[in-house]
Amino acid sequence: MVTENVTSVTEFILLGLSNHRKVQVLLFVIILVIYSLTLVGNGAVILLVQADPRLHTPMYFFLTHLAGMELCYVTSTLPQALFNLLSGNKTISFIGCAIQMHLILTLGGTECVLLSAMAYDRYLAICHPLLYTVAMGRGRQLQLASFCWGVGVLLATINVNCAFSHPFCGPNHINHFVCELPAVLKLACADTHVTERVVFGTAAMILLGPLSVILTSYGLILSSVLKMRTKAGRHKAFSTCASHLIVVTVFYGTVITMYMRPGLGSGSDFDKKIAIFYIVVTPLLNPIIYTLRNKDVHGAVTKVLQKQGFEQKG
Repeated sequence: MVTENVTSVTEFILLGLSNHRKVQVLLFVIILVIYSLTLVGNGAVILLVQADPRLHTPMYFFLTHLAGMELCYVTSTLPQALFNLLSGNKTISFIGCAIQMHLILTLGGTECVLLSAMAYDRYLAICHPLLYTVAMGRGRQLQLASFCWGVGVLLATINVNCAFSHPFCGPNHINHFVCELPAVLKLACADTHVTERVVFGTAAMILLGPLSVILTSYGLILSSVLKMRTKAGRHKAFSTCASHLIVVTVFYGTVITMYMRPGLGSGSDFDKKIAIFYIVVTPLLNPIIYTLRNKDVHGAVTKVLQKQGFEQKG
């Protein structure tokens, strides 16, 4: 990926979120709690969907992929951040940084496309219910999921190869708590304008493309919902879609701010604060938002608890 004779940097130093020891300890506790809750929440979604046949539908198929993706996403970033906060050792190897960056971009890019697939799924379910079963069969679900992962891996590989094709001769201090591409690229000892254009172009494809699908899908859904005669039907449709739109707003808003600003961000503390939303907050919110008011999930939880003997039937 990069030749040794032009790169003298063998490791990077992640500056993290704070240099004050007391603040680091506090951040360690907070992030550890969030990480644990994220693992439990997303893990529970996967287990519930697998345990209850009533949840074996396209909507929950994609939700399972999203939950699994979030588990991988936080595990590729937060343990490193927790170790740095607790030990005070903020170093990460050159190869380790490249691997982490690839995982971040792959999982983040895949999530972008997956959210658009979920919006398309809701559009078919609400606007074309009679065709939904045929249009979103098992084969189509697998095709969409494979496409999401394929796009994520492809664009991540392009971006990481471009970033690490530049020489890194120092300094090696990354003003971030993970190996985020814009922060690492600023340390390159070469002109990075071409790479920045490539990153901007791929970001536009994987952010604006799916976002246009999402906005179009929900525009059509809104039009269809307003034509519904029953108040209960309108309420159910709005409730289902509102949760998805909350996730989309938080996730896309922060990622676009990071990757589609001129110069790919300033490398300042502001960038780290933005990254907290899509690296730490969004993976925690997803299982909460999608299940908090979902009667199907509530029913699945009750069924599991009854099987375990924690509740008495009827």
